[in-house]
Amino acid sequence: MRTANRLRTPSRTTLGLALAAATVALLTGACSIQDATCGGGEYPVLVVGSAGSACVPDDEEPPKGYARYPEGKVPEHVGDKWDTYWTTRTIDENGRTVDLPDEN
Repeated sequence: MRTANRLRTPSRTTLGLALAAATVALLTGACSIQDATCGGGEYPVLVVGSAGSACVPDDEEPPKGYARYPEGKVPEHVGDKWDTYWTTRTIDENGRTVDLPDEN
């Protein structure tokens, strides 16, 4: 007499669903781990009168020659709207946003 095998091998559908779920989890997780402009506990600052930026600890003021980004125009992730915006602009010594000179 033959005994029934209680353990079945997964069907193609089950494997397909498992693969689809893993793919969705990977893709949605990737969106939340974009390259941040600064690490936790830091904020970005801009070089006054020149191209460039740095990160400063939250509890410190920007060093000499650096300034905070204007409110509402702070880059949060590499390549985001404000990160791209500041590639062609800077802040002058009076705090005004100015275009960077062309590099020819």
